[in-house]
Amino acid sequence: MSSPPPNFASSSFSITSPRRIPKSKFTYKQLHQLKSYSPQTPLRVIAHVDLDAFYAQCETVRLGLDPTLPLAVQQWQGLIAINYPARAFGLSRHVTSTEALKQCPELILQHVATWKEGDEKWAYHEDSFKNMATHKVSLDPYRMECRRILNSIKESLPEKEQRVEKASIDEVFMDLSAQVHTILLERYPELRGPAPYDDPTERLPKVPTTVLDWAADALVETGEEDGEDRDPDWDDVCMVIASEIVRDVRKNIRYDLGYTCSGGVARNKMLAKLGSGYKKPNQQTVIRNRAVKHFLSDMKFTKIRMLGGKLGDEVVAMFGTDKVKDLVEQPLDQLKKLGDDTGSWLYNIIRGEDNSEVNPRTQIKSMLSAKSFRPAINSFEQGVRWLRIFAADIFSRCVEEGVLENKRRPKTINLHHRQGAQVRSRQAPIPQGKPLSESILFDLAKNLLAQVVVDGRAWPCSNLSLSVGGFEDGITNNKGIGSFLVRGEEAKAMMSTGRSTSTGEPPAKRRKTKGNIANFFGPKDDKKKEFDAARALLMKAHSESTRDETEDDIASEGDCEDVFEDPQDLQEKLSRPSTPPPFERHSSNMDMERSDTPPSAQPQWRSESPDQNLPQPPLRDGESHTKQLAPQIPAPQKTLDMYFCPDCNIHLPQIEKAEHIDYHFALDLSKEMRHEERTLPAAPPAGKGQSHSKPTRGRGRPPGGGGGVGRSSGGGNGAEKGQAKLAFFGRQN
Repeated sequence: MSSPPPNFASSSFSITSPRRIPKSKFTYKQLHQLKSYSPQTPLRVIAHVDLDAFYAQCETVRLGLDPTLPLAVQQWQGLIAINYPARAFGLSRHVTSTEALKQCPELILQHVATWKEGDEKWAYHEDSFKNMATHKVSLDPYRMECRRILNSIKESLPEKEQRVEKASIDEVFMDLSAQVHTILLERYPELRGPAPYDDPTERLPKVPTTVLDWAADALVETGEEDGEDRDPDWDDVCMVIASEIVRDVRKNIRYDLGYTCSGGVARNKMLAKLGSGYKKPNQQTVIRNRAVKHFLSDMKFTKIRMLGGKLGDEVVAMFGTDKVKDLVEQPLDQLKKLGDDTGSWLYNIIRGEDNSEVNPRTQIKSMLSAKSFRPAINSFEQGVRWLRIFAADIFSRCVEEGVLENKRRPKTINLHHRQGAQVRSRQAPIPQGKPLSESILFDLAKNLLAQVVVDGRAWPCSNLSLSVGGFEDGITNNKGIGSFLVRGEEAKAMMSTGRSTSTGEPPAKRRKTKGNIANFFGPKDDKKKEFDAARALLMKAHSESTRDETEDDIASEGDCEDVFEDPQDLQEKLSRPSTPPPFERHSSNMDMERSDTPPSAQPQWRSESPDQNLPQPPLRDGESHTKQLAPQIPAPQKTLDMYFCPDCNIHLPQIEKAEHIDYHFALDLSKEMRHEERTLPAAPPAGKGQSHSKPTRGRGRPPGGGGGVGRSSGGGNGAEKGQAKLAFFGRQN
């Protein structure tokens, strides 16, 4: 039994049989690149939205006027914006307000808002055009509307697939590639699967339709006889989807805010910008890839971004033309006469190639407030009055950027001063340690102007400007040191709890260690090498006559006292051991709550005891071993849980034995170190071959950090402070 013949018609559009179907000229790799905003894919889609006569529209919307009425925005005696109804009368920005009224008697003239000296905010003044010398232009109303429009655009696009760049106050770029990729896969499921044979260079299937709906878009012609008869490819489909997105964005801006705008859709930023200005107002233009050459051929290259200024003039002067079609005929070597990089860039740009990416940052980088003086100002006082207006202007805009909420803030402030043909600039950092305010900006600006005046001739001044820059995002969810401390009633409760615990309850269990403080300092013969910790511990136990205290030490002590505990309590704990000398513990005739003399300087009250032959500490100059006779103090009753100290001739609770022994060890060590310092012979000259042995640093100590508390401890301040603070931390654990 023979099998039926294969049905080719049923498999003519199967992805699994790619060799039997018509193919697109685009590959799966290029489709995948569309999702990642790659500028290398020919399927890339960029849109540009440009507000129509933006300043004039802002005033029309603000005043609630009919948009068909002719209106112009006035600045002093000139015009800075003219709406399209007024342009029908032949008006342009090159005429004065008086000339404009002659050409169009029905013209509505609205002066821009201005800052007036003494005012805290800009306002619309009826007589602004008469007070050029005392008023300054404010564009804040237009900046606020720009932010509203930008927010509307972002709300019209999916949050995870939007890439929006604010190009200027009235124009925005959008990279729609990722959003178009998502919609493309939804409408054409055959594109979702992997590439045949897992080869990304395989071509995509042919577009399953021969007609695309461009709606009311202005479609640039291809300039070819059969250009419109050819079937569309996937780049055309991407353009259609992008045009739908831009149409929705423009519609939302119109209905939500009342503004009209024009749009351009193309494969890169340069073409999209040219497209938005191709048909105005309130239209959008699509420049398909197949129409790029024809679109650019009759255009002046001075309309292209970056070619409208000095570079464009240089190109025109060198090649004697401003037409793209003439410049395209020039070889690359000729264009490189402008410079290798410039020539290569120009060669590509006039052919419609532009790989610049849409920068998603829409936040401003700097703010400028400036004034040209006619007549010029001639005194420092006049300059200061204008700086006050500049500071208020800039600070109000900083507030809108979220400086009060620490969202963003500038880092530098700049002042530019023009006197004749000489321009001087001064810059200063803005303090970051405190909230930004108008007064801070004004004081900084005033100081910068004073620097200009001091440096040389500053008057008459024809132009003065103030700017801030280096904006950066503020740190949020950060805590100050105060948030880690307690104060008020809570602090009192903690202190009372801690004191009652230490006096009425047994001490908390701690990890037991063998030995005492002697283990920390190491063997007796290594005392000189590792005495830093002990000397730091006794830093405040030295008498004023035997120590030199640096200002850093004092500052460190003050900081520790403020942070950790009451200064009087701290002084008491550092000036004597936890077990006081016998004259403090037992003498009722001495009226002392605590001694202000540190233990090392206090007389050691001793009574005769069998332990007369104990080793004596090294003697100071003029000292002897003659013991002072102590007053007869009744000895306490001995019990099994008591410990007798032969040096102090007292009995102590057994629980305080280890701490008391540590006290005597540290005290003896301090005396010994002082004695060694005083009796240390002078070092021999270095040139006689005698080697100077470096003191070995203790385990865990950084090199050079072996100095302790004493007159010869060079560079030991860091160790002093660290050890003192460690004592506090250990106490609180």
